[in-house]
Amino acid sequence: MSVEERLRALGLALPAPTRAPPGAKLPFAWVHIVGDRALVSGHGPTNPDGTLASPLGKVGATVTLEQGYAAARRTALAMLASLKLALGDLERVDRWVRAFGMVNAAPGFDREPAVINGFSDLILALWGPERGQHARSAVGMAELPFGIPVEIEAEVLLRG
Repeated sequence: MSVEERLRALGLALPAPTRAPPGAKLPFAWVHIVGDRALVSGHGPTNPDGTLASPLGKVGATVTLEQGYAAARRTALAMLASLKLALGDLERVDRWVRAFGMVNAAPGFDREPAVINGFSDLILALWGPERGQHARSAVGMAELPFGIPVEIEAEVLLRG
Protein backbone atom coordinates (compact mmCIF):
# COMPACT_ATOMS: atom_id res chain seq x y z
CA MET A 1 0.00 0.00 0.00
CA SER A 2 1.37 3.43 -0.94
CA VAL A 3 1.73 6.28 1.55
CA GLU A 4 -1.18 8.12 -0.06
CA GLU A 5 -3.34 4.98 0.12
CA ARG A 6 -2.50 4.70 3.83
CA LEU A 7 -3.46 8.36 4.27
CA ARG A 8 -6.85 7.73 2.66
CA ALA A 9 -7.33 4.57 4.76
CA LEU A 10 -6.82 6.76 7.86
CA GLY A 11 -9.43 9.20 6.53
CA LEU A 12 -6.81 11.89 5.92
CA ALA A 13 -5.95 14.08 2.94
CA LEU A 14 -3.03 16.35 2.15
CA PRO A 15 -3.76 20.07 2.44
CA ALA A 16 -2.96 22.63 -0.23
CA PRO A 17 0.61 23.96 -0.04
CA THR A 18 1.30 26.17 2.96
CA ARG A 19 0.39 29.82 2.40
CA ALA A 20 2.12 32.61 4.27
CA PRO A 21 -0.14 34.85 6.36
CA PRO A 22 -1.05 38.18 4.71
CA GLY A 23 1.90 40.57 4.70
CA ALA A 24 4.48 37.89 5.60
CA LYS A 25 7.45 37.28 3.31
CA LEU A 26 9.02 33.84 3.60
CA PRO A 27 12.06 33.83 1.26
CA PHE A 28 13.10 30.19 1.59
CA ALA A 29 12.29 26.79 0.14
CA TRP A 30 9.83 24.63 2.05
CA VAL A 31 11.87 21.63 0.87
CA HIS A 32 15.55 21.86 -0.08
CA ILE A 33 16.96 18.80 -1.87
CA VAL A 34 20.66 18.14 -1.31
CA GLY A 35 21.90 14.96 -2.95
CA ASP A 36 19.91 12.03 -1.59
CA ARG A 37 18.34 14.06 1.23
CA ALA A 38 15.46 16.46 1.49
CA LEU A 39 15.61 19.06 4.24
CA VAL A 40 12.12 20.16 5.20
CA SER A 41 11.84 23.70 6.58
CA GLY A 42 9.84 24.38 9.70
CA HIS A 43 6.11 23.95 9.09
CA GLY A 44 3.10 24.71 11.24
CA PRO A 45 -0.40 23.24 11.26
CA THR A 46 -2.55 24.16 8.27
CA ASN A 47 -6.14 24.00 7.16
CA PRO A 48 -7.09 22.10 3.98
CA ASP A 49 -6.61 25.34 1.96
CA GLY A 50 -3.01 25.79 3.21
CA THR A 51 -3.73 28.65 5.64
CA LEU A 52 -2.57 28.44 9.25
CA ALA A 53 -4.91 26.36 11.38
CA SER A 54 -6.39 27.31 14.73
CA PRO A 55 -6.14 27.18 17.63
CA LEU A 56 -3.22 29.56 17.96
CA GLY A 57 -1.41 30.24 21.20
CA LYS A 58 0.57 28.51 23.90
CA VAL A 59 0.18 24.84 24.71
CA GLY A 60 -0.59 24.56 28.39
CA ALA A 61 -2.50 27.87 28.43
CA THR A 62 -4.88 28.62 25.55
CA VAL A 63 -4.12 25.35 23.69
CA THR A 64 -4.60 21.97 25.39
CA LEU A 65 -2.15 19.10 25.12
CA GLU A 66 -4.69 17.25 22.95
CA GLN A 67 -5.06 20.26 20.64
CA GLY A 68 -1.26 20.48 20.48
CA TYR A 69 -1.06 16.80 19.50
CA ALA A 70 -3.64 17.42 16.75
CA ALA A 71 -1.67 20.49 15.60
CA ALA A 72 1.50 18.38 15.32
CA ARG A 73 -0.44 15.84 13.25
CA ARG A 74 -1.72 18.64 10.96
CA THR A 75 1.86 19.90 10.74
CA ALA A 76 2.95 16.47 9.48
CA LEU A 77 0.27 16.66 6.78
CA ALA A 78 1.48 20.14 5.76
CA MET A 79 5.04 18.80 5.50
CA LEU A 80 3.87 15.87 3.40
CA ALA A 81 2.09 18.27 1.04
CA SER A 82 5.34 20.22 0.62
CA LEU A 83 7.32 17.02 0.06
CA LYS A 84 4.84 15.82 -2.57
CA LEU A 85 5.06 19.17 -4.36
CA ALA A 86 8.88 19.10 -4.33
CA LEU A 87 9.34 15.40 -5.12
CA GLY A 88 6.30 14.67 -7.27
CA ASP A 89 5.61 11.46 -5.35
CA LEU A 90 5.80 10.63 -1.64
CA GLU A 91 7.11 7.17 -2.58
CA ARG A 92 10.45 8.89 -3.26
CA VAL A 93 10.87 9.21 0.53
CA ASP A 94 12.92 6.15 1.47
CA ARG A 95 13.02 6.86 5.19
CA TRP A 96 12.70 9.59 7.79
CA VAL A 97 16.02 10.60 9.35
CA ARG A 98 15.27 13.28 11.93
CA ALA A 99 12.64 15.70 13.18
CA PHE A 100 12.97 18.79 15.35
CA GLY A 101 9.71 19.68 17.08
CA MET A 102 9.12 23.04 18.71
CA VAL A 103 6.17 23.74 20.97
CA ASN A 104 4.91 27.23 21.81
CA ALA A 105 4.88 26.38 25.50
CA ALA A 106 3.26 28.18 28.40
CA PRO A 107 5.56 28.73 31.40
CA GLY A 108 5.84 25.47 33.34
CA PHE A 109 4.55 23.27 30.49
CA ASP A 110 6.86 20.26 30.16
CA ARG A 111 4.94 17.78 28.00
CA GLU A 112 6.50 18.80 24.66
CA PRO A 113 7.29 15.16 23.71
CA ALA A 114 3.60 14.22 24.08
CA VAL A 115 2.64 17.09 21.75
CA ILE A 116 5.20 16.21 19.06
CA ASN A 117 4.03 12.58 19.21
CA GLY A 118 1.18 13.79 16.98
CA PHE A 119 3.79 14.14 14.21
CA SER A 120 5.77 10.98 14.99
CA ASP A 121 2.73 8.74 15.37
CA LEU A 122 1.45 9.72 11.92
CA ILE A 123 4.84 9.30 10.21
CA LEU A 124 5.24 5.85 11.79
CA ALA A 125 1.69 4.88 10.74
CA LEU A 126 2.39 5.91 7.14
CA TRP A 127 5.96 4.61 6.64
CA GLY A 128 6.07 1.81 9.21
CA PRO A 129 8.49 1.19 12.06
CA GLU A 130 11.61 0.81 9.91
CA ARG A 131 11.24 3.57 7.30
CA GLY A 132 9.28 5.93 9.56
CA GLN A 133 11.59 5.71 12.60
CA HIS A 134 13.44 8.98 13.11
CA ALA A 135 15.71 10.74 15.57
CA ARG A 136 13.76 13.53 17.26
CA SER A 137 13.89 16.47 19.60
CA ALA A 138 10.86 18.10 21.20
CA VAL A 139 11.50 21.41 22.91
CA GLY A 140 9.50 24.27 24.37
CA MET A 141 9.84 27.77 22.96
CA ALA A 142 8.85 31.14 24.40
CA GLU A 143 7.18 32.07 21.08
CA LEU A 144 6.65 30.66 17.60
CA PRO A 145 5.91 32.56 14.37
CA PHE A 146 2.38 33.91 13.97
CA GLY A 147 1.35 32.38 17.31
CA ILE A 148 1.30 28.80 15.98
CA PRO A 149 1.34 26.16 18.74
CA VAL A 150 3.78 23.81 16.96
CA GLU A 151 6.57 24.09 14.39
CA ILE A 152 8.44 21.06 13.07
CA GLU A 153 11.36 20.66 10.67
CA ALA A 154 12.68 17.36 9.34
CA GLU A 155 15.13 15.53 7.13
CA VAL A 156 14.34 12.54 4.91
CA LEU A 157 16.46 10.18 2.85
CA LEU A 158 15.36 9.87 -0.77
CA ARG A 159 15.24 6.75 -2.93
CA GLY A 160 17.84 6.63 -5.67
